[in-house]
Amino acid sequence: MTCACVRIVTAPSVRGVGTSSSVKRAFKYRFYPTDVQAAELSRTFGCVRKVYNLALAVRSEAWTKRKEQVGYGQTSAMLTIWKKTEELAYLAEVSSVPLQQALRHVQAAFVGFWGKRARYPRFKSKRKSRASAEYTRSAFRYTDGRLVLAKMAEPLDIVWSRPLPLGVEPSTVTVSRDSAGRWFVSLLCEDTPKLVSASMNAVGIDVGLTAWITLSNGEKVANPRCERKDRERLARAQRVLSRKEKGSKNRAKARIRVARIYAQIADRRQDHLHKLTTRLVRENQTLVIEDLTVRNMLKNHKLARVISDAAWRELRLMLEYKTAWYGRELITVDRWFPSSKLCSACGVIAEAMPLSVREWTCESCGTTHDRDENAAINLLAAGLAVTACGAGVRPERESSSRSRPSAAKQEAPHVRVGTLSL
Repeated sequence: MTCACVRIVTAPSVRGVGTSSSVKRAFKYRFYPTDVQAAELSRTFGCVRKVYNLALAVRSEAWTKRKEQVGYGQTSAMLTIWKKTEELAYLAEVSSVPLQQALRHVQAAFVGFWGKRARYPRFKSKRKSRASAEYTRSAFRYTDGRLVLAKMAEPLDIVWSRPLPLGVEPSTVTVSRDSAGRWFVSLLCEDTPKLVSASMNAVGIDVGLTAWITLSNGEKVANPRCERKDRERLARAQRVLSRKEKGSKNRAKARIRVARIYAQIADRRQDHLHKLTTRLVRENQTLVIEDLTVRNMLKNHKLARVISDAAWRELRLMLEYKTAWYGRELITVDRWFPSSKLCSACGVIAEAMPLSVREWTCESCGTTHDRDENAAINLLAAGLAVTACGAGVRPERESSSRSRPSAAKQEAPHVRVGTLSL
């Protein structure tokens, strides 16, 4: 069998199969602050945002006007001076650790920009930016499930929906408040995930809109369409919000009602994603997915809303870190691989395949294919080509950006649909 193997990248693993290694994991919980704690945290959020914007303004001005680079150490010295001024004296009323962390976040943002991994840092908005503050080990006390932050006398009232791993203590605590007014605390810990049972299964995963994902073994997972279920309720809440006077208390209440609906939609989506990705990683040793450019696909205004609701990018991110945690292998096939048009039975590529075609028959061998299932089988075969002979990992480009050299598999392992037998 010859497969048109294109750029295939294997996701980096934190550990190998059968070995254990510690990783950094964040455990997020909801908590209910007292009035005093809420006021203190709100002040801290505002000071963190102010320090971030001041540091960004200083660094940007130094470069644009004088071509000078200002680093973290210089902004840290400036923070001490800012606290002594009359205008910014309120910065000294909150814990200094979240303010120092804000300066480190500015530095990290510039490092990402210089490394061409992110765009130029932007100023934080009071209404649109995420309200959060990060505390390192010197600014909190954690004992027997009781977390006390700096400048506070009482522990946070945390809802422990799941226990922290035994013997693990947080190294960093991040407190945040979302647009719906809910408070969360995230505890970053060094943890060793439990190894899942060994598996020899391999599966190809094709994402879609009608069927959320289609597996190479024929299984289809329905799209939960989390946003569509609440679309009418969300529209009504937004109409009510639009009629409220700007700056009024009623408008603030209506805005929170809209935010709560959005939060419920996001929570349901996250729940579906976590359950699905965890099951896939537990059941399969090798997972093969397609490298989709979701950002470009969102430019199609007819499909942008449903693509965003499907959360394909979030699905891939979860598979990446969960396969690394549990010693599985994730293989990503180049986006130009013709998974839908390639006949999985004879290897002939169909000339055209519009999205409206959900089932097609190969003109060469006469096999009738379900579009999504056929794509998942082809993705699995492309991933197995790397396992068998390492072909097509990063081939040289030809004259056309869409043309790729083919690679013949040197050995053909016995494969059942959706299962790899070694």
